Amino acid sequence: MKRFLLTGAMALALAACGNSGQDARDVSSADASYQDVLLEQLIDAQPGDVIEIPAGVYHFTSSLMLTVDGVTIRGAGMDETILNFQGQLAGAEGLLVTANDFTLENLAIEDTSGDALKVNGGTNVVIRGVRVEWTNGYSTDNGAYGIYPVQSENVLVEDTVAIGASDAGIYVGQSRNVTVRNSRAEYNVAGIEIENCIGADVYGNTAKNNTGGILVFNMPNLPQPGYQTRVYDNDVFENNTENFGHAGTPVASVPAGTGILINSNDHVEIFNNRISDNNTANVIISSLHTTGYADSAVQSDFDAYPEGIWIHDNIYSGGGNSPDGLDLNALKVMMFGLTGRLPDVLFDGYIDEAKFVDGEMPAELRICVSDDVDVLNADAPNGFSSPTVDTENYRCTLDPLPASHLNWLD
Repeated sequence: MKRFLLTGAMALALAACGNSGQDARDVSSADASYQDVLLEQLIDAQPGDVIEIPAGVYHFTSSLMLTVDGVTIRGAGMDETILNFQGQLAGAEGLLVTANDFTLENLAIEDTSGDALKVNGGTNVVIRGVRVEWTNGYSTDNGAYGIYPVQSENVLVEDTVAIGASDAGIYVGQSRNVTVRNSRAEYNVAGIEIENCIGADVYGNTAKNNTGGILVFNMPNLPQPGYQTRVYDNDVFENNTENFGHAGTPVASVPAGTGILINSNDHVEIFNNRISDNNTANVIISSLHTTGYADSAVQSDFDAYPEGIWIHDNIYSGGGNSPDGLDLNALKVMMFGLTGRLPDVLFDGYIDEAKFVDGEMPAELRICVSDDVDVLNADAPNGFSSPTVDTENYRCTLDPLPASHLNWLD
């Protein structure tokens, strides 16, 4: 196995990039030198290579790209090895990977003009101990996605941190066999988002201070629908940051104050989470029809309805006291008064009656809430005219979903 490591002299010079007393021309020269070094290593990499980046702050003006299978990129720690793209002039990402058997670990990617890390079409992808951050704070001008594997298979994201993305901090889309664990997402529009994935586990994470904490979405006009996601053992609290997403994007419709949001996805199990103080609702279940996208061109066979949802054994506190938007606030005041709060589970009320058997939804497609909390059916299909606290209609259980498999790591 090859191992790429900067020489001691260059490593010391580059690590000094963060020293305030260094002449600006020396910093620029050192950064330019290291950018060339890393670009060359990525171009010349062979399967089995480990590219090691020492501690230091390194500045880049263009995207990095890896197309070779079987490569590991490793830093000295997410607060020690920092790849900074604040002066980025070229490229849509910080690092774009189109390769299999890829590992990125123990470094930070900061202030990219677009997505921080994108892995497109990879198999066996490990992202571990990585921090992505926009250091100016949350802003619509920040890049859309922090950690962004898409159309991939066998994906592990663990021990990561994502801060400030204008779409999703940790996003896995259109992928199979996904695990996101033991990570932290803050001040993103969507903290952690699983979109159109088949077989995903999201556990051991902390999502706080986002617009929405954890999202499980299905969107139309994508290569595959998503189903079979488990969200468990997470801390999801105080996700009340204003929505700063770009108008017209799916996340722009997420109300600030959303804890966990399931939209148009099937066979989702939410359990053993601690969910608190999310000002709109701790859990929202909705269809495409209430996102503003149902009126756009949607593939004819897209299933817009959330079905086979089981919510159980979660711990709730607070939340629902200050919903985002005039409609939700009016709903709260109308039903629960000025000092009241929306129930912990908010359902928009859309049901696909075409799937009914003998006048009711088949058991395996029901929405079940086993927790000792109320469920508010907002009656969106009828213009929110007759919302009801309809808790008993959701008192049911479903079969537990299978785990996402990590045996590919053996």
